[in-house]
Amino acid sequence: MSSSEESIRLAAGDAELTITPANGCRIGSLRIGGTELLRQGARYGCFPMVPWCGRIEHGQFRNGGVVHQMPLNSPPHAIHGTGRDTAWRTARAGGGEAAFTYDLVDPWPYSGRVTQTFELTEDSLSLALGVETYDTSFPAQAGWHPWFLRTLNGSEARIDFAPAWQEERGADHLPTGRRVPPRPGPWDDCFGMPDGVAVTLTWPGELELKVTSRAEWVVVYDEQAEAVCVEPQSGPPNGLNSLPRLVTPVEPLEITANWTWRRL
Repeated sequence: MSSSEESIRLAAGDAELTITPANGCRIGSLRIGGTELLRQGARYGCFPMVPWCGRIEHGQFRNGGVVHQMPLNSPPHAIHGTGRDTAWRTARAGGGEAAFTYDLVDPWPYSGRVTQTFELTEDSLSLALGVETYDTSFPAQAGWHPWFLRTLNGSEARIDFAPAWQEERGADHLPTGRRVPPRPGPWDDCFGMPDGVAVTLTWPGELELKVTSRAEWVVVYDEQAEAVCVEPQSGPPNGLNSLPRLVTPVEPLEITANWTWRRL
């Protein structure tokens, strides 16, 4: 493990992981045998989506009788939470593991703490996000938004998964509330996997990478030439309104995901 003010590096075998706490505690780089797997750039890598995932309709959500307004950072909606725009504190780093925290502040209207942990081995990365409060309960979501490179050493990624349904997407990019049979891509869509997220990316002749999670929701985005995104999350887009999951003083929100890989 090595660190600087801007990044923390974990290594295991020929796997190297770089985390940038000051830039939303995102994974800035994941290299396997010297090959970069993630799209590079300050907005890319892999960032945590917290305390919500995807879009909130018109940036508004309700907690009981109170309506809250989030900044419209993807007009006319709010998207992907506030954690990716926040500087996180390093709680620990060493031995292939690291943990980071930040406290929820404005524009999020409730107090709480978010923790993100990483554990790297030579053939896997384990991720965990937790949201807790010691005060007022509130709805929240958590997940990850990785930008995997579409092409590795000239080999283009193939996406394999078997969702139970697809959330029908309206013209406003929000789920309509209807569940439909999975449709062929390209996608910018949310899928239900009630037995847990399981998506395989294969770069033929190069690498196979499996994204798994006990979470039941995954957004797949492959409309971009440079990258494909496989986003396990604790609820669907606009879920603060359509499927609220309360964080309470006795019940935090927790989500884990695993990336495992093998050379081909």
